[in-house]
Amino acid sequence: MCNAIENRDLGRLAELATVVDIAPGRVFIEEGGAADSFFNVTAGTARLFKLLPDGRRQITGFAGSGHFLGLAMSTVYAFGAEAIDQVRVCRFARPKLLRLLDDFPAMEKRLLDVASGELIAAQEQMLLLGRKTARERLASFLVARGRTGVAREHTRILLILPMTRGDIADYLGLTIETVSRTFTRFRIEGLIALPSSSEVLLLDAPALQQLGDGLNWRRQLT
Repeated sequence: MCNAIENRDLGRLAELATVVDIAPGRVFIEEGGAADSFFNVTAGTARLFKLLPDGRRQITGFAGSGHFLGLAMSTVYAFGAEAIDQVRVCRFARPKLLRLLDDFPAMEKRLLDVASGELIAAQEQMLLLGRKTARERLASFLVARGRTGVAREHTRILLILPMTRGDIADYLGLTIETVSRTFTRFRIEGLIALPSSSEVLLLDAPALQQLGDGLNWRRQLT
């Protein structure tokens, strides 16, 4: 968002931001609560969720550094957000930020682009849950996370996954057992390595992309 503002004007934006540190497990956006703030995640990872009528939660996404939350022009938040690990956000009061957008059309366009990206992500999630197999769902998830991998070497990408296998299963509409079996199968097939419970090394990201896209793919096991 800061890229949409001249350096000389960044001070005005900084004056509107309140930096908030959020402990793991704390909900900082309440679904149905008054949408009086925008949040820009600058560190850590949060799980986004919807509450079901019976009280259960459905995870709808994960927000990491750079994600902007609360953009929808609604009077209440349409989702909840909970810190998975230590999260830091910049919180902007909605009325003040909206007034600033009047002076900086480029920033308004940038936020519109972000909101459009969120809509595309929601559509992709509908496809993920509605049409893809378990293998395709997990492959798509890993590839999507890999676009912001913490380390990259040719086709190898190291992912840090702070969420649990249960979180991933919930997000993908699968059982924990299915997710665990699919991780194991990917490892046997040489698609991934599992250095630790929170790390996944993508050994062949292009092959995972093909698998996630539903294309025919087969690796000869040795």
